[in-house]
Amino acid sequence: MARVAIVGCGAMGSVYAGLMADAGHEVFAVTLWPDHAQAMRDSGLRVEGASGDRLVRVRASTGTDGIGPCDLVVIATKAFDVEAAARSTLPLHGPETVVQTIQNGLGSADRVAPVVGPERLAVGVAGGFGASMRGPGHVHHNGMEMVRFGAYGGLPTQLLQASAEIWRSAGFNVKLFQDIDRMVWEKLIMNVTFSGTSALTGLTVGEIMADAPRLEGRARLRRGGDRGRGRKAHRASGRRSDRAHPPSRRPYRQRPPVHAPRSPGRPALGDRRNQRVDPACRRRGRPLRPRERIVDSLVSGIAAPWHAVDRTE
Repeated sequence: MARVAIVGCGAMGSVYAGLMADAGHEVFAVTLWPDHAQAMRDSGLRVEGASGDRLVRVRASTGTDGIGPCDLVVIATKAFDVEAAARSTLPLHGPETVVQTIQNGLGSADRVAPVVGPERLAVGVAGGFGASMRGPGHVHHNGMEMVRFGAYGGLPTQLLQASAEIWRSAGFNVKLFQDIDRMVWEKLIMNVTFSGTSALTGLTVGEIMADAPRLEGRARLRRGGDRGRGRKAHRASGRRSDRAHPPSRRPYRQRPPVHAPRSPGRPALGDRRNQRVDPACRRRGRPLRPRERIVDSLVSGIAAPWHAVDRTE
């Protein structure tokens, strides 16, 4: 049994925590949402969906004080919270603690590494889960495809593999990558493909994939818009991709996290993702075209009602 801390128990973090606890690991679930933490303490964490339906006990809190050293620390916050989350994990580090940071987009690991140390850091991306909170203490996920990890810097191979085995013991499909840049960029390209289209149309990912011909033609959908921006930035970076992260062909019901509620005053996920992609284009002399900036503005405007919701009320 491993001691595992999930720092950032939103929808995805709660799925991780629930399945690892169900596998027998001692799991500490850390969330800034007080109602969620209280519900998990009082009644347990319910995880339902593709993996089944279970109610498990986790050690839930709104901070990391008193947890102590862990074998595995997973930072599952949104990208704009990773530095604060990384600092909060310092009391959880032991001699062989592995810290895994799992976010969409660019730059998270570069901000975490100076805090926790590159020699203990692994970078991850997760795909095909479609997780959403049904309420405090209750999470649902539509799928469970794969979690990918790679060592950021000097993380020893045996520790990376040991951390992967913790995930596998909980039923996750894990693949280890040596080229973490390729891993991150492939996921980013898929995110920017569907996030903007979903925000503008209100369709789920499965509906977009099923109705691509009507949505301006399949070829145009694949080449243009947000995905065109992601591929432009990827080409400008000089990195290689052979599409090892294709979109799922299952009719998932999820919408990308551009729709997810957030507290007023907190940054929009799509805005922060664009802040990372756009400079990558400009540094290589490939600025975004006016059409792409219009799409960004439309997405931000349509997403604003979701972003204005305070989930803690």
